[in-house]
Amino acid sequence: MRKKDKKQLPLMIASVDHPHAVELELISQILNENPIINELVLQDLTHGVNNPASGANGMSAEQVLRAAVIKQMNSYSYEELAFHILDSVCYRSFCHIGFADKGFGKSALCGNIKAISSETWEAINRILVGVGQDKGIEKGRQTRIDCTVVSSNIHEPTDSSILFDCVRVLTRILGQLKDMFKDLSIVFSDHTKRAKRRMLEIMNAKDANARKSPYMDLLKVTKNTVNYAQSTISFLEATPCMLTAQSAVDELNYFIDLTQRVINQTERRMINGEAVPASEKIVSIFEPHTDIIKKDRRETYYGPLLSKINCDTYS
Repeated sequence: MRKKDKKQLPLMIASVDHPHAVELELISQILNENPIINELVLQDLTHGVNNPASGANGMSAEQVLRAAVIKQMNSYSYEELAFHILDSVCYRSFCHIGFADKGFGKSALCGNIKAISSETWEAINRILVGVGQDKGIEKGRQTRIDCTVVSSNIHEPTDSSILFDCVRVLTRILGQLKDMFKDLSIVFSDHTKRAKRRMLEIMNAKDANARKSPYMDLLKVTKNTVNYAQSTISFLEATPCMLTAQSAVDELNYFIDLTQRVINQTERRMINGEAVPASEKIVSIFEPHTDIIKKDRRETYYGPLLSKINCDTYS
């Protein structure tokens, strides 16, 4: 009979009949059969602790490992992980969190999971592959690598804005060197404001023809700034204070090289109308490794590919 409401909730929740719950149960069995994994995690968690037997009760090594498994399986953030472990019956059971236990906050989860070293994860992978070999599930002769990217913290890249970045960075370094080496006759003109005006003109231009003239002037200003930097290098290489001077020379050479590449790609694209391959483009002088990844009509600017080995190769 259907009722308007339930006066009292049951004390015990029935087991969940779901493929994900079955998967967690199988993972739990493997972890229970290999307690050495918990020992490895515990060593990382207690590293540098003078008296591990004292202090407040925190997350056990087993709970930290199982929380990390849930996070990896679902790509949760630490805030999402804290909520789902506390909210889900399956996750509470998998992490051995009691019915009346409070659970763990995102800061505790983050600190404990990050304490597990890469060497420990490698050792865990070796143990799991060994388990797969013993049970005839996995031969361990191939390596699977998951490749992903991280977003670069850069502004929207345009040739004009990158040229402006080159001018202001080189000018800033030259100003610092002039104050540092007052005995040297470091002479340069600050074209930062002029470069910024040209950049704004380009941004607000109506069409390509209107952008060409300010681009020409911006390129001229950028080349002049590069010449100032190259002249300064000649003075620094002759200074007796070689240690500080060499560091400044290296920094100037680094940004001069990037600036010349930006000048080259701008002249090819905006002046000559040439299509520059993506592999030859620089979208930021601060994150020069950044690549452009196209998804449909969207363009996203990402850093270098990061490879994480999920399982090692064994014979």
